[in-house]
Amino acid sequence: MSTVDIAHLKDPVAKQRHPWRLVSGLLVIAIAIMAARGLWGNGALDHDTIAKYLTYDSIMSGLKNTIVLALISMLIGVVMGFVVALMRLSENTVLRAVGFAYVGVVRSIPLLLLILFVGNISLFWSGVDIINPFTKEVWYSWDTNDLITPFVASVIALALNEAAYMAEIIRSGLSAVDGGQREAANALGLGPMHTMLRVILPQALRIIIPPTGSQFITMIKMTSLVSVIAGGDLLTEAQNIAATNLRTLELLVVAFIWYLVVTGIATIGQTILERRLARGQRKG
Repeated sequence: MSTVDIAHLKDPVAKQRHPWRLVSGLLVIAIAIMAARGLWGNGALDHDTIAKYLTYDSIMSGLKNTIVLALISMLIGVVMGFVVALMRLSENTVLRAVGFAYVGVVRSIPLLLLILFVGNISLFWSGVDIINPFTKEVWYSWDTNDLITPFVASVIALALNEAAYMAEIIRSGLSAVDGGQREAANALGLGPMHTMLRVILPQALRIIIPPTGSQFITMIKMTSLVSVIAGGDLLTEAQNIAATNLRTLELLVVAFIWYLVVTGIATIGQTILERRLARGQRKG
């Protein structure tokens, strides 16, 4: 084949052009802009009301409670999920069965139902007493409603629910680590705890962290469900204001904007973290 013939061959490595990708992308953007303008420009919305309540004191308090609620519930859920994951991976049949039962039961219960159940736990136990086991004398007594406030009930329900899902995520991450790593650690004389903390867990974190970030973003959105027990979250405060000024649609838009902002920031953080983990894995 001559040099001229070779020059006319199409380079198989050359980047191909896909004009329809650009067209479809522009079309989607145009539709999104039209939808946003249609909603925002609707005459039923009072923009002044939205602007007024966007940084209202009670709204900002609800936003703060939403973030705190998500962080605390997620932290407790991760710790509990780690314990349940270890139970599911245990060689002890009883622990393994209990861990399996917990995950199965909690994942079968709708979160809204769990929140309502914990929020009304005082119907089961009106008080909590510490009793002298010998004389039956009551040392201390608390009213259940004083101990389990709507905020505490919200944390308990969200954490119990999250623990079941985190247990499966952590279990999958721990199981993905090659079994030879554990055998090598045992050969070096490391105990079970040191093996888990220094060998298994650091490798499993690369698998565990990305879905955990997604779970946290979901947790932020799930906090809105605690409004059914007046958990003091963002949606609760928005509904309370709407009940007084009858501007339900505007207050829902306010809540929507703040949820969008918070989840957007969390998504950016998750993306940065995933890229760093991926870069570290490629270097390794």
